[in-house]
Amino acid sequence: MTPRNNIYRAVFASLLLCWGHTLVAAPLSGWGENPPSRSAEVPIESIQQFVQIYGIVRDNYVEKKSDDALFQQSIKGLVSGLDPYSRYLSAEEYRQLIQYTEGDLASVDFNLGFDQHSKLWKVQDLKTGSDSNKLGLKNGQAILKIDNQELKSLNQDQVQGLLYGSIGSTVQILPENTTSTVILVRNKKVETDIEPVLLSNQVLVLKVKVFQQDTANEIKRLIEEFGSPRLKAVVLDLRNNPGGLLSAAVESADLFLNQGLIVTTKSRSEGGQQFQALPSKEFQNLKLGVLINRRSASAAEVFAAALKEHKRAWVVGETSYGKGVVQKLFPLPNGAALQMTVSHYYTPNGLMIEGQGIQPNQSYALQPEMKEEYYLDHM
Repeated sequence: MTPRNNIYRAVFASLLLCWGHTLVAAPLSGWGENPPSRSAEVPIESIQQFVQIYGIVRDNYVEKKSDDALFQQSIKGLVSGLDPYSRYLSAEEYRQLIQYTEGDLASVDFNLGFDQHSKLWKVQDLKTGSDSNKLGLKNGQAILKIDNQELKSLNQDQVQGLLYGSIGSTVQILPENTTSTVILVRNKKVETDIEPVLLSNQVLVLKVKVFQQDTANEIKRLIEEFGSPRLKAVVLDLRNNPGGLLSAAVESADLFLNQGLIVTTKSRSEGGQQFQALPSKEFQNLKLGVLINRRSASAAEVFAAALKEHKRAWVVGETSYGKGVVQKLFPLPNGAALQMTVSHYYTPNGLMIEGQGIQPNQSYALQPEMKEEYYLDHM
């Protein structure tokens, strides 16, 4: 038997094991039971075609690639091709992800500052030997785009919002004088305490950066702390909030609803779930507003949609991001894992969030030249 045939047999046997292996799913969103395991039928003809292509690539690509490297690339392509959120995590990437409580807000390992002379946003506070530095970034280097969004007309809050995201998620940046983007992992934890601001018009603004386990209790505590006969309304500022825990968004919405559906999830493998508001009269007479922008995503969209569709809050800002998916982690025997979409969110009115976003009751974008204080005072 030739070495090439040995390789092909090994590839085929490995793929058989991969497709037949029972995977245990751990919830990435922090809720729900593990789905029952199942094995899939192996598509023999497709596997044979893959083996053929594998051999062509291995023998003819301009640079020699090891079998392990080709396997890793194949797995990554299989998962990343499903949607923008599913991905294969190496053992190190998986280890970094589970170091943090799910839902933590994170950024990259440097800051961006605006240079008045060049009118460009430049890298600051980048440490030698950091992940971004190893990828070739340097202090003083100008960044033109983040996730295809040009930075030249944005203010500090808007640029910072582009850098923020869920821990372990990726962001693409385009440095000056290059056509190639650099993909970075958000691995620097950001403090996520809710920031309260009492405006001069007696409106309490609560900046919720991400939905975490204790978010609902913290919202309740702050409203009670700042509450007085003069308090006119509360605004939940969810701009640049990437989501977090679905359970936390449900609990937070439940503070202001006394009945009705908050959100539904639908899954091919697990069926559907419905989350209902519990009867309560607390905060029922409190006037509410919700502030969103195009970086408000996932659990933040669930919260905004529930309050909007129950006519409990007036939603102001921009159409939200449109990430309405539930993801789970599937650990693998080699220490790696699959992060994969398993369900979709639906609003109380049955509208799909994924790819659509939440439309505000009133469109009101923060202009680059507008100060934050003015924006909040006049929303």
